[in-house]
Amino acid sequence: MIQKVLIANRGEIACRIIRTLDNLGITSVAVFSDADRHALHVSMASEAVWIGSSAASESYLQIDKIINAAKLTNADAVHPGYGFLSENPEFVRALQQEKIIFIGPDADSIEAMGLKDAAKVRMEQAGVPIVPGYHGVDQNPKLLAIKAQEIGYPVLIKARAGGGGKGMRKVESAAEFDLALDSARRESMASFGDDSVLIEKYVASPRHIEVQVFGDRLGNMVHLYERDCSLQRRHQKVIEEAPAPGMTDDMRNAMGQAAVAAAKAVHYVGAGTVEFIVDASDGLREDRFYFMEMNTRLQVEHPVTEAITDIDLVAWQIAVAEGKSLPLQQSEIPLGGHAMEARIYAEDADNNFLPATGTLDYLKFPSEARIDTGVQEGDTISPFYDPMIAKLIVYGRDRNEALQKLQSSMSSSRIGGSTTNTGFLSRLCRAPSFVQGDVTTALIENNRELLSRSNTIPKPAIVVACLYRLGIINSQEARVHGVWNELKGWRNWGYSEQTLRLNFEGRELSVQSILGHRSGVRLEIDGEWCVADVFPGKNQPHDAMQNIKVDGFTVRLDWHASGNEITVFFNGESWLFSVPNSLEAAKHSEGGGSDTVVAPMPGNIIATKVQIGDSVSEGEILIQMEAMKMEHSLVAARSGVIAEIHVQPGDQVEAGALLLHLEEIEEKSS
Repeated sequence: MIQKVLIANRGEIACRIIRTLDNLGITSVAVFSDADRHALHVSMASEAVWIGSSAASESYLQIDKIINAAKLTNADAVHPGYGFLSENPEFVRALQQEKIIFIGPDADSIEAMGLKDAAKVRMEQAGVPIVPGYHGVDQNPKLLAIKAQEIGYPVLIKARAGGGGKGMRKVESAAEFDLALDSARRESMASFGDDSVLIEKYVASPRHIEVQVFGDRLGNMVHLYERDCSLQRRHQKVIEEAPAPGMTDDMRNAMGQAAVAAAKAVHYVGAGTVEFIVDASDGLREDRFYFMEMNTRLQVEHPVTEAITDIDLVAWQIAVAEGKSLPLQQSEIPLGGHAMEARIYAEDADNNFLPATGTLDYLKFPSEARIDTGVQEGDTISPFYDPMIAKLIVYGRDRNEALQKLQSSMSSSRIGGSTTNTGFLSRLCRAPSFVQGDVTTALIENNRELLSRSNTIPKPAIVVACLYRLGIINSQEARVHGVWNELKGWRNWGYSEQTLRLNFEGRELSVQSILGHRSGVRLEIDGEWCVADVFPGKNQPHDAMQNIKVDGFTVRLDWHASGNEITVFFNGESWLFSVPNSLEAAKHSEGGGSDTVVAPMPGNIIATKVQIGDSVSEGEILIQMEAMKMEHSLVAARSGVIAEIHVQPGDQVEAGALLLHLEEIEEKSS
């Protein structure tokens, strides 16, 4: 029996594993880096061991440090979570050598599925359908270009090692191939230490449907039905659901049998996921699904499977690691209801999903949803790791009920202190195609305009920002006006008039205000005057939603203020306003406009694509950098000449660091 488990991971998955360990009466051991010294998973665990500096390469990816921590705490077993060392066969072998149980598959199974090219050959031999493509060992760029031409555009370039969309590029034509290949290889090497790729036919109307499998050491193998993970940005999942919309019994049986055959082909033990790409151009058909890869670990989206089967997958993992048989056989595994999971990230969805940082000074989630998170209010989003804040999971009797709960839960989620994708998720779960279950991996890309936030700021949001700017509401005292705030506008010679200046995403708003004694506030917004007031709802505590009355109409919304900033939550969106600071504005005007390129976040410079003196055009790639596990291309905001370059490949830069300076192109005199 396993008595103590070290979790070789961090964040929400570490917290989720600890909860099951607590339920089973098993002692948990956390590991942490410098950046995670005060993290939630550290405080939740029974014991915790420091393993190094903040960079994952110096801590969570150090096999010897993880094993030393396990030996130091006398842990019987190690649970890898997902990511980091979870699919590293050398880690498994090192643990076996120390007689420490690895809660996962054998090293040989991980190796067999770890390289996509070899895995596809094995799957083809096992009778599992695969996508047409090139999976050879010859990586000569000229040969790869020829193979892409033979397969027929569009094609996908995919890293043969790893997953999560890293090292993956869609290529529409031969003219784009070389640049896409270079980028895919570079990202693959940075993520997996391997720049080999494979080329596959890009499937029309693709759906990403995966099957959860589970095996034990007694030869039993089952599947726990499918998950639809088609809603993706940057080839990474955003919303997952189970079962898949439109799934038939025949299709489910065919995919389940193929997934079990794939797992058996590598003698798989434990929890794994077999991922398929489905050509949905003619609906879900049994002859239109193809093996993509197998993830030899627990998946991020495993909670939706737990919801529809009422099974704790981590508990099953531990039972199998102890040598026990699977708790249920295939015919005994229940399937009921519908579940959805939304991944909440610190990112700017309207700026190509650029990762964000910040301190989470306000964090409130709905009680009716399951929240898997590794952060708490006051935590900082670190640039060293994936910027996921939480997973929000809902369950309903059918898809409509689950979708209604997802929409409601997303609209009532409140996060202050960082740019997040909550507004985007709210829009996404109301998109007609998703509501109808007509999902493909291209849904987000094909609906970018529909899913983008409106440039029109709602009047109630501006009103709340103005009331905060006037001191009528604040976060340090009562959230609504008391007797002293009621007197703020009093003057013995008349009303108080002020011009309020607010910043919203680089735009300056100017609002004229008139305060009168006990008469509310008059505000001129976009040339129109309105009368506004704020008051608590009946029997509402000060931190609850507030009623804002604008011209006699009352709306309920929530807000959070900190320093010179206020975030207003309204209709599923968040609107962050700040009071302009003239000194800061002057400072930034010296080097932050269109004449410069600055680092959008902390990261590593991969390449500089230009030299001093080069003429460049608007939109041309200038610098490529890696940050938060993704590669970013920084482009010219206008045409010009490169005057200064302040970085070189390999440099670590902080957010806002000046990278490059542009000068205007001088016109030749006639």
